[in-house]
Amino acid sequence: MKDDPTAEEINAWLDDVEPDRKDARDATHFRRIVAATEAVGSASAELDDVVAAARAAGDTWAMIGAALGVCQQAAYQRFRRSEPD
Repeated sequence: MKDDPTAEEINAWLDDVEPDRKDARDATHFRRIVAATEAVGSASAELDDVVAAARAAGDTWAMIGAALGVCQQAAYQRFRRSEPD
């Protein structure tokens, strides 16, 4: 039974390996997905903040719904948590 290979043998084997470039991929799409996810999270937080500010300033749910392209009830259901106490 042969002993485990030495670090020198492993390095020699690795030096002889020819990577198949057609299988190589970069992380472009992965990075774009991460960036888009972060942007969505940031935009969602901003939307929560501006809706809360609009409500604090006296804007109605009907006005906010119109700005969002949804009905008054949908705006209220989505953002009522953002409303200041």
